[in-house]
Amino acid sequence: MPTLVRTAVFPVAGRGTRFLPATKAVPKEMLPIVDKPLIQFAVEEAIEAGVTRLVFITHSTKRAIEDHFDVDPDLERALDTAGKVEMLATINAILPKGVSCVFIRQGEPLGLGHAVLCAQPAVGDEPFFVHLPDDLIRGDVGCLAQMAGQFEANGSSFIAVEDVPRDKTGSYGIVDVDDSNQLKAIVEKPSPADAPSTLAVVGRYLLTPKIFELLEKTGRGAGGEIQLTDAISDLLEHEVVHAYRFQGTRYDCGSKLGYVRATIAAAQDDPEIITALQGGSLL
Repeated sequence: MPTLVRTAVFPVAGRGTRFLPATKAVPKEMLPIVDKPLIQFAVEEAIEAGVTRLVFITHSTKRAIEDHFDVDPDLERALDTAGKVEMLATINAILPKGVSCVFIRQGEPLGLGHAVLCAQPAVGDEPFFVHLPDDLIRGDVGCLAQMAGQFEANGSSFIAVEDVPRDKTGSYGIVDVDDSNQLKAIVEKPSPADAPSTLAVVGRYLLTPKIFELLEKTGRGAGGEIQLTDAISDLLEHEVVHAYRFQGTRYDCGSKLGYVRATIAAAQDDPEIITALQGGSLL
């Protein structure tokens, strides 16, 4: 049976200023976790969930992302000639057959809600994922695949969440839920005193197309941006939205500490690196 969610939207227009000077010329989504860029982890998670259309909301400085998912005949020819079969297979697997890419420029930096709205022509009247590559989630089953299974069971929108320390609520959208994990409210970056809970939204959403209609009516909110949180709050008046406590470990790769932690975790999965670490011969 074909998947019910065919499209994933990746908002990748941000400049990544917290990683300057590395991100002056290199998109933050192209920063590697060992030998694989963040954006490829995001795409692989979406493909695991059954996605066949990848929609990147991008910026003129992000051409490297387009190049990464494009074919490179010269590189493939050189690897083939050199007999580097495994490396050639790795390059060819970056974008599997049957999966297409759409790149849409976000003309103004008007926030996540605006970025999602930019994807409407490519998404159409279908449910879709929103995946924020800064949040790398490692687990036995990808977070989007987990959410897709939930959607197939009941057809409602889902938002991935996890508990955070109360003093960190000002960095997240925070949800209030009932006993069945249905959203009662969602608030963008509340102070610890005003937060309805410590259940924070992380970078995975499964949304019905109704969200586009609401985003078109959403004014600028926190930070002068069009907030996806505000549109989801409006969506609660029309549809059930569930909070989903995913299985896995999240690394906030939008921060230097989270990025280093993710790199260390991935390095421990590399046989060559872990052997060097265990043998004390890394340095």
